[in-house]
Amino acid sequence: MKIREMTLVAVFAAVMGSFGLIPSIALSFTPVPLTLQTMGVLLSGGVLGARLGFMSQAVFLLLVAAGVPLLSGGRGGLGVFVGPSGGYIISWAVTAFVIGYVLSLFKKVRFHHVLLVNLTVGIFLIYLIGIPVQAMVMGISVMDTVKVSLAYIPGDIIKAVVGSILVYKLRTHPVIMRSLGSLRRTGNLSKTA
Repeated sequence: MKIREMTLVAVFAAVMGSFGLIPSIALSFTPVPLTLQTMGVLLSGGVLGARLGFMSQAVFLLLVAAGVPLLSGGRGGLGVFVGPSGGYIISWAVTAFVIGYVLSLFKKVRFHHVLLVNLTVGIFLIYLIGIPVQAMVMGISVMDTVKVSLAYIPGDIIKAVVGSILVYKLRTHPVIMRSLGSLRRTGNLSKTA
């Protein structure tokens, strides 16, 4: 792994941590809070690509597991992985990888591609992994958890739209393009135009 790649991984792990500084919104009917960290997942996969996006999330999750309070609300430690939010948190690395991979399949990535991938693959995959774990931890049915999770959809759509705008802008910015140029040459990112 090159120094530039390690730096990008560290920067996006730090972005996740900075989103954790923004207070979460607790909902009265579920122990899983609303946070901005989902948008960090969309950004890391969209900007860094599959491999580095996954690595940035893996580094972040390892820091959280080590007890660093980087999750929204100052949470950290192994306990967060076995709580109601555990499945959502664990899904972040997988989601960043899949977003990066799917975007790499496009010859030229346009804004609508990023938005479509973030809305479908990104948000869907987080729910696909998070909902069954939440249901198991809380001892309720998956369908009841799905019903509770409907409250998150408006916020996740907003995060997907804002995240898509940021991903597209970052990938089309000339300075960022030069920084990411070596990643494109190694096949980690698709071309944006």
